[in-house]
Amino acid sequence: MALIDTFVHDGIHELRLARPPVNALDPALCRALPEAIARSVSAGADGLVLAGGPKVFSAGLDVPHLLSIQDDAAALRAAWETFFEAARALAACPVPVAAAIAGHAPAGGCVLALCCDLRIMASGPFAIGLNETQVGLALPVGILQLLQRTVGRREAERLAVSGAMVEAERALAIGLVDELAGIDEVTTRALAHLQALARLPRAPMLATRALARADLVEALAPASIDLDRMLESWRSPDTQAALHALVARLGKG
Repeated sequence: MALIDTFVHDGIHELRLARPPVNALDPALCRALPEAIARSVSAGADGLVLAGGPKVFSAGLDVPHLLSIQDDAAALRAAWETFFEAARALAACPVPVAAAIAGHAPAGGCVLALCCDLRIMASGPFAIGLNETQVGLALPVGILQLLQRTVGRREAERLAVSGAMVEAERALAIGLVDELAGIDEVTTRALAHLQALARLPRAPMLATRALARADLVEALAPASIDLDRMLESWRSPDTQAALHALVARLGKG
């Protein structure tokens, strides 16, 4: 079964995450995303929509899977590397990408959305944010920079330090998302934005876009992620306790 479904809408390719129930980002899904992006770009897509499931765009990294492999240092490193490679593929995509967020987007789901050119989110009781500190993880500097370039440095500090998840209306007010739509309309609105870009003179639009997004690409460079530091902190008692508590809560859900 495909982990990403592709739909073509008049030159715009919709890439829909398809790992139910919540599109948890395990290595297989993370590997599938750059492959799907490359296929669509090679097929001549004018832009991409990154969509998730109804009510949950993506729940972020698959923490139970990461805990199950953490005694294998190489496997744990590889799992994290595949996630950051997926984020880099979005950030470096040569054509515009719009996130169609029809539900919650915590942690890694928010990271993927931040790597897109714009974010259309479902109105209603859905939340988005980098809640890593709430589950015992420190943000890499590069991921903090993604948030800073989107909402500004002071707002990013407040959100990141507290690990806050903000509901859709607040996300729009602070610029974390660009537009709200009905849950069944987020993909339609994302397509409309990309189709408007596709009508512009192509070379100047893409060249300007590349300049505007160069800092985003740089923020995801390995030096800005510092995976060695992440993996060291992963094994700290505070982090392990918080991660196991998270899995226990998920098991009761």
